[in-house]
Amino acid sequence: MTLAFVFPGQGSQAIGMGQDLADAFIEARETFEEIDDALEQNLFRLMCEGPESDLTLTENAQPALMAVSLAVIRVLERHCGLDLVQELSFVAGHSLGEYSALAAAKTFSISDTARLLKIRGQAMQAAVPVGQGGMAAIIGVDLDSAISLAKAVSADEVCTTANDNAPGQIVLSGDINAIEKAVRKAADYGARRAIPLQVSAPFHCSLMKPAAKRMADALNSVEISAPLIPLIANVTAKPVADPNSIRQLLIEQVTGMVRWRESILVLKELGVHKLVEVGSGTVLSGLSRRIDKSLSTTSISDPDGIDSFVESL
Repeated sequence: MTLAFVFPGQGSQAIGMGQDLADAFIEARETFEEIDDALEQNLFRLMCEGPESDLTLTENAQPALMAVSLAVIRVLERHCGLDLVQELSFVAGHSLGEYSALAAAKTFSISDTARLLKIRGQAMQAAVPVGQGGMAAIIGVDLDSAISLAKAVSADEVCTTANDNAPGQIVLSGDINAIEKAVRKAADYGARRAIPLQVSAPFHCSLMKPAAKRMADALNSVEISAPLIPLIANVTAKPVADPNSIRQLLIEQVTGMVRWRESILVLKELGVHKLVEVGSGTVLSGLSRRIDKSLSTTSISDPDGIDSFVESL
């Protein structure tokens, strides 16, 4: 069965994530320690103990989610002895999860990935003053209808599609006034519901241009190797392996739409039959089942999940 690993994005964080991995595996403990050292921060203690308000901050949530994903990868490789290059056909990640995917594929070192995500989180938060931007999930419409809704409310403000997550689940991002208008008008475009999201910034829209510039500088300062496992990129929903192309796509990803629905469909077209969500939560597994019920999905975030996955191979 052809496998792909997928890596979660922001919103999948939870207090206590990674604790059972650290208790069970020295490889996980070493991963968390490496990331703490890279950030000069006790991130793992924050992950275990909170407070939740601090873990939810973009600059903490992003490297923390990567930490859990890469702890699982390290355990699979070093404790279980799996050769992931032989086992996997592709990797992909949702927004920040794309960095986790690339670290798993050895494009970035784990330390560099942690530092990049810390910068990314800080840059995205700083790009737009709190309260001036927003995001909303538009439920029950297709992408074309969501695009039409965004155009109808934008006028001189920004409102655009930020995430094409699954059939009937599109996320809009932009200026808060435009987002509020979109929520009010969503039913006119066929939406069953429109849900304002509790986010600290309007991700994946043109308001993030200052963050994209900062990420360009950061990505130019680190070594980028060709991934040992091909990546399906967020902004193109196509495979990519060239380091320069990866750098450019990660910059574009800051302001560009996450084409998750298309990415999963492309994985299927490329022969993938099983998706394994690596890291905290089960959001991507749920989305994948909505995108194509024929795909087998599972999640790995704890010792039991690791054991079950290894036994299934």
